[in-house]
Amino acid sequence: MVLILSGLVVVIVGIFLYFGGSVSWLGRLPGDIRIIRPGYRIYIPITTSILVSIVVTLILYLIRMIR
Repeated sequence: MVLILSGLVVVIVGIFLYFGGSVSWLGRLPGDIRIIRPGYRIYIPITTSILVSIVVTLILYLIRMIR
């Protein structure tokens, strides 16, 4: 049940971001590595990945505590 609900949340957030909503600071945090050179771009969102992981962990922890 938790997996289905979390999947629905991910889909809803993805649709929101795709159709014009944006979180301008997400992906541009200090610690995210962006290398832009002529001919290629490399983007490694280290800090953003850690932040998303912490938020998801806290949400799952709260869901488990409520059950």
